[in-house]
Amino acid sequence: MSLLKGIDRMRDTLVENTERFARALPANNALLWGARGMGKSSLVKAAHAAVNADARKAKRSALKLIEIHREEIESLPDLMTLLRGAPYRFIVFCDDLSFEGEDTSYKSLKAVLEGGIEGRPDNVILYATSNRRHLMARDMMDNERATAINPGEAVEEKVSLSDRFGLWLGFHRCSQDEYLAMVEAYVAHFRIPIKRDALRHEALEWATTRGARSGRVAWQYVQDVAGRLGVRL
Repeated sequence: MSLLKGIDRMRDTLVENTERFARALPANNALLWGARGMGKSSLVKAAHAAVNADARKAKRSALKLIEIHREEIESLPDLMTLLRGAPYRFIVFCDDLSFEGEDTSYKSLKAVLEGGIEGRPDNVILYATSNRRHLMARDMMDNERATAINPGEAVEEKVSLSDRFGLWLGFHRCSQDEYLAMVEAYVAHFRIPIKRDALRHEALEWATTRGARSGRVAWQYVQDVAGRLGVRL
């Protein structure tokens, strides 16, 4: 958790939400959306691990983390039925969630989130990550407006999917200082022997060649420099 830099507010909010859920208190489904490579998936896994570490100290039952793929969304109602009577609490996690074209599987997700007669079991919470705030491509929604008799209603049905996540956490591209802080945190953690000036110069050059600054790019650079210097991560 300490290696996740530049996302302090999102980190604290998600951990607090997860802790409440672990204690059987009201908590929201969460959608982590925004720039790629900024630690959305890593934060979900780190929050799960951190809350479970506290649960072990308090001798509480650990949270279970279940990952499903976007292609498996239609099976969510069956999964909820299986989990409903289980003696554990579950985070159901879908990474890189989005929908394209005529894909209608999002309706299964809508029903699980807040719809249907049974609804979401009390011992289950859903976390999802996406590069899109509304889980749909913008041109897809524009096409709906162009071809529908009532364009507002056509788009509203699909936009309402993301509205059913009570917690929205936005991740944005990091600044140069935040990027360098990520690199330096990794180097310090793994005790990689490289001078600070050389590190900053190389890290910025690496980001320039990739055309982006993000936590993923920082980690890829650290893997490269660790390999060159013979340090095992």
